[in-house]
Amino acid sequence: MSTYALIPAAGTGTRIAAGGPKQYLPLAGRPMLWHAVRAVCVPPVETVFVVHAPEDAVFATHDWSAFGEQLEPLYCGGETRRDSVFNGIIAAKDVVETDDWLLVHDAARPCLPRRDLDKLVRETRDDEVGGILALPVAETVKRAMNDRIESTEDRQHLWLAQTPQMFRAGLLAQALKRAKGTPTDEAAAVEQMGLKPRLVAGSRENLKVTWPEDLAIAESILKGRS
Repeated sequence: MSTYALIPAAGTGTRIAAGGPKQYLPLAGRPMLWHAVRAVCVPPVETVFVVHAPEDAVFATHDWSAFGEQLEPLYCGGETRRDSVFNGIIAAKDVVETDDWLLVHDAARPCLPRRDLDKLVRETRDDEVGGILALPVAETVKRAMNDRIESTEDRQHLWLAQTPQMFRAGLLAQALKRAKGTPTDEAAAVEQMGLKPRLVAGSRENLKVTWPEDLAIAESILKGRS
């Protein structure tokens, strides 16, 4: 059984107000997507598939030669994350077998530490369902309505989902195909099948770049490593 990675990168990143696709924002001298690819383009991952919007013309303007033939762009992105991941799995079916592991990673998580990836693979590779990186909630969580607190939630059993999320390609394709509504991550689709993915504790370094101030934090992390 082989291990592959897939990065859905067909979104526009409207919350960051970048004036263009968020994944191509400059970060530490490279597009943000470049760092996300580098984070998962390591053993045991054999190929990293990046799913773009069909009309994406920006990817080809950047230098991806550092990844050689391990990087495979796919121009089959859909309207939602679910659509892009599902389309990517179908497009890669000549390479990726049903029982192969697939690591789905966010294009907006450029700071994934290698130790977190290794931990996810190590603790999930023998799991019957699969697993995800996540963080236990440390802050007090409020439920709100119209900018007013409705209640305080019990955070004891709450986790913040991260990526990569690691599942068998066949299982994930089946889950995404059957999924109701618009699952915001792969685990949510798998959960709808009555399965319970493993939670693997990650780190706060693996932040998701969502707001403008996140760019400065991510840049600081990346420059600190180099």
